[in-house]
Amino acid sequence: MGYPNVERRRVLAAAALGRDPGIAGPDPADGQPLRAVAGEILDVSPHLITVETPEGAEERLVIAPWATAWHGAEIAPADLPVGSMVLMRTLRDGRVVERIWADTTRLTGTILSIEGRKELTVELDCGSHRGHRTIVIPYPATGRLQVRHPKFEPGYLFDAIGIRRDGSALALLPATSQPAYRSGAVPAPPVAYAGMQSRISGTATWSDTFDEEERGAAYPMLERVDTGCPDAGLSCAGLPYLAIGSLIQVRNMCADRAANLPVVACGCLAGRFCDRCVECDTSPRGRVAELSPASFVELGGELVKGCFNAQIGLG
Repeated sequence: MGYPNVERRRVLAAAALGRDPGIAGPDPADGQPLRAVAGEILDVSPHLITVETPEGAEERLVIAPWATAWHGAEIAPADLPVGSMVLMRTLRDGRVVERIWADTTRLTGTILSIEGRKELTVELDCGSHRGHRTIVIPYPATGRLQVRHPKFEPGYLFDAIGIRRDGSALALLPATSQPAYRSGAVPAPPVAYAGMQSRISGTATWSDTFDEEERGAAYPMLERVDTGCPDAGLSCAGLPYLAIGSLIQVRNMCADRAANLPVVACGCLAGRFCDRCVECDTSPRGRVAELSPASFVELGGELVKGCFNAQIGLG
């Protein structure tokens, strides 16, 4: 995902503006860093997990006694199936696992069509850069999803968390309460915002369209010429325009952790959601960034919860 030479673009832009280009990574003032490790399970027991990373390396990690896992439901880490693709949050220099998500996916887009009576098949438009995606909602999950998505019809936004299984994407949990407006009717930001604040509060979410170990963010308010995306530049959060390669500081207000992350992709779909996160309080409306899973987890986010209350500024 993303655009080539993001780092080079950031350095050139900083030089043109006379700014320090900044350093990507976690804020060292936040204490012990968290590390996200991705890979395919080769072996797992109650105390150890061995995975093959996307680079082909083998990592053997200790599972903490308090560690938990999610694979469509909460399960014991030792019960995770071999062959699952996992993202793990680790402590102590990345050697001790405290949380595991297996085969987890996020299904975000505009509803194009719905078929079926009990088990539903839904086609989503996931934005200009992500194309269309066909997902399945198993019958036991339809009730809890439709409660949070009352306008379950074409033209409305959809956002769910689920798992990948046998080549299909299964939606199991609502990631948000569906906005009441149609996808193309994004509310305008308050006039008082005018994109002039140094720090802007809102919701940070995640997407699985990034590369497995990529660190970075998709950002809604990018110049359309810069991104080649006709849908860029929409947000109700009063965000300023930035360019691909910009460095933004994202702070998880719930976990009090921050990191400087490069803008590596267009967040045109995230900009259509004028919703709130209620993870630790009620955030202002609007998604201010959509993070890669690794960045989201390293900032203390829980993939299954889907969001955290965030504050962003220039890194």
